[in-house]
Order: sequence, then structure tokens, then C-alpha cells
Amino acid sequence: MKKSARALAALLVAGLSLTACSSSGSGSGSGSANDAAAPGAQALDQASGVTNVEFWHSMTGKNAEVLTGLVDQFNAAHQGKVAVKAQFQGKYDELVTKYKAAVQQKGTPALVQVYDIGTRFMIDSRQTVPAQAFADKDGYPLGDLDANIRNYYSVGGKLQSMPFNSSMPLLYLNDDAFKEAGLDPAQPPKDLNELGELAKKLTKKDADGKTVRYGFGAAIYGWFVEQLLAESGAMYCDSDNGRSNKAGKVVFDSAQGAQIVQWWADLVKGGYAANTGRTTDDAQAAFKAGTVAMHLESTGVLRGYTEAAKFAVGTAAFPKVTAADQGGPVIGGASLWISGPGHSDAEKRAAWEFEKFVTAPEQQAVWHTGTGYFPVNTKSLDDPKDKEWVAKYPQFQTAIDQLKSTKPTPATAGCLLGVMPQARKGVETAIEQTVSGSKSAQQALSDAAKELQPAIESYNSSVG
Repeated sequence: MKKSARALAALLVAGLSLTACSSSGSGSGSGSANDAAAPGAQALDQASGVTNVEFWHSMTGKNAEVLTGLVDQFNAAHQGKVAVKAQFQGKYDELVTKYKAAVQQKGTPALVQVYDIGTRFMIDSRQTVPAQAFADKDGYPLGDLDANIRNYYSVGGKLQSMPFNSSMPLLYLNDDAFKEAGLDPAQPPKDLNELGELAKKLTKKDADGKTVRYGFGAAIYGWFVEQLLAESGAMYCDSDNGRSNKAGKVVFDSAQGAQIVQWWADLVKGGYAANTGRTTDDAQAAFKAGTVAMHLESTGVLRGYTEAAKFAVGTAAFPKVTAADQGGPVIGGASLWISGPGHSDAEKRAAWEFEKFVTAPEQQAVWHTGTGYFPVNTKSLDDPKDKEWVAKYPQFQTAIDQLKSTKPTPATAGCLLGVMPQARKGVETAIEQTVSGSKSAQQALSDAAKELQPAIESYNSSVG
């Protein structure tokens, strides 16, 4: 889903002068100061009284309700021993800003939910115990976690955080509009060229020539460009997307990047794509109202779309740039991080026990069916309740199939970059400039990459 990035971007560019941190060098390794500091089960056995776990999160609405239910279930099962205290801390970027302040004040929460593009920041903060350390201690089967989801949160061969709420991009279809235009929604576009041709056929005007339905529409959101680059197998930043070494520059101004942005701009300028701007809510409203026939969005809105739209909602795999591309999508969402410095072994262990609980098959099935987020545990899809839900909403099978068919690679792992929020905003500006005609796609992206470079260098310098 789209996330406000301004606050976190400013935070990261300002650097990470964290008094409790030490340099991790220029490599891409775990960067955590507590690789071996994963206490065993005896830490809780030896603790006296109740071990409290302060848990910061960013869930709201229905998602918060389901999360609260899981927390209550865990606490009931560990009554008198562990108590997880879930605390909402605002949107993702607001939470990370608060976490930085907490590091400086030496008062971090024992457990914190951080969104996908905050991963580099969390590693560089050197405040966490990698999930891999706990898994190795217990012999915990990380193989039960979906390979692509695990791929995103693994750095230096180690799982840094526990995946929790994972999302994927989809192509949403107005099936009724397809049929009205004499098209088969069961034959969705597979690449950008096909999508563009269908957009022309699906665009509808009234007797006065006013467009009443656009063939395509999506928020001007940098995440979609990241997805399309990954679909083509291309990198977003250097050093294998920041996986083999710390990323030193973005490379989204490649030929593939320019092709994607120019394609988008051409559809808008041709009158076949709606331009609803950067606001996600506006793009979503256009699709739900039926004024857009094809739409890019996260799996996280699927249930809401099926309930709100007055037409049959279809889903299709996120399009490739060209039909021959062999890449796949990048995971979105957030993961759970266990803090190290300043926390007792009992707190760390209790946080790990909670992570294991909420990512177990049964709990992930509850999370999946209650929110729409993709289950991080592959065994959840075999849960009877989960199967029943997918049968009720067969559109969600698209995401399942899409993830299963994606091969984990550096491209599909996504870019690990300290100033990733600012990079997204730069791409969004490039799309707007190309749509307005003030710059070509190649020039706009090249300028965005050049303007971002000082921020990347400042960030990397600030963390060693």
C-alpha cells in the first residue's frame, strides 16, 4: 500500500547518529550488534513474575482489530508469564521516527513492526537481534516461510526480521466493462503492450465526447515502477539491489525504467488512462466507481474492492514489461524486529515467542482471512478456514499463484536502500514530468537519480 514517506526520508537523509550504534562497515551483512544474543527458552523459565513486551505497530481499522485479537490470544495462553502490550505509534514513517528517538534515549520497545523499505535503516541502527539468531538457537523451520517473502528480509544470508504482514501487487479488472467492450476478462493483458491496447478498447466516451470510463488508471506511486522493474528482472539500485554490498546509487534510470514511465505517460496523454495523481485514495475511488476498467493496486485492498464495487471485480497477475520477461513482483508490507540493547533476555525471548505465534499456520490463516494480507507461512494455505476464504474470494488465488511462480532473485528481493522513501518520491516526480511533457522519461529519471545521489552518500556516510 502507499505510505507517506516525507518524515522518514528526512530522517534518513539527516543520518543515523545513534549513540548506541557502531559501524557495520560497507558490506551488506546483517549489521546487527547482537548476532549471538539470542537467548534460549530458559530465559523465560528463569524470569520472575510477568515479562512485559512493549510492541509498537502501525495497524489501524480492521487490521488493528485482528492484531489485537491475536495479541489477546497469545497473552491468554501465557497468562502469568508473558504480557505483550500492543501500542499504535502512527503510520509507518512516524513509527520509525519515534524509534530513532527511542534509540537516542535508550528506551526502545522490545518488539517493533517496521515497513519493508525501512529494512536498511533497521539493519544500520544496529539495535536488533536477527530472527536468524533465534531460529538457529531453536532449530526453527524457516523453510515454512514463503521463499520470496523470506528473500526480501534476508541480508547477508541471514533472516533479519520476522515477516508478518506481506502484500503483493495485482492488476484489478472491471469484468463488466470487459464484457461490455466485447472482451474476455479471463484473458487479461500479460504485458504493458497488451495492457495499453486493451486500455484503448475499454475507454468509453459519452455522446458529447466526454470520457466516462478510462481503460486504465493507477495512483502515481513509485512502488509500481519498482514492481515493473522487478517483473523485467531489472535492478532498482546497484550492488545487486543492495544485496551483495551496500547500495551506492539507484539505477532506475535504465532503458527498462524509461520504457515503463514513457508507456504510462503515453496512455495518459492519449486519453486512455486516468491521471488521479499521487493520492492512493483517489485512484482507488475511481476504480470502485467504475470510471477505470483496469487498475494496479495491492492485494491488501481486494476484500474491500469486492465489497464496495457495484461490478464484478476480477484480478490478474501484475503485468510484465514485455511478454518474454521472467521476473516477478517484490513483497510489500512489514516485518517484526526484536530489540537488543537495553532489554533483558526474558524480554527478547518473549518477543521471539510472540513472533513464532503470530507467524504460525493457524494464526497466519486468521490474519490472512481477516485482513487480506498474504500469509507468510506456506502451511496457512492448507488451513480449512483459509481454503474456505479463498473459495469465497477466488480472486485471491491470483496472488497465491503469482507468488508461487516467482523465483527468488536479487531483482525480486527489492532494493535495500537507506533513502528508499525519497527514491520513490523521485520516481513519482519523474512520472509527473513525463506526463506533463516537461521532460522525456529518460531525462526525468536521470535527473531524479542525480538529485538523489547526495542523499544516498550522506546516509551511507552517516552509518559507516
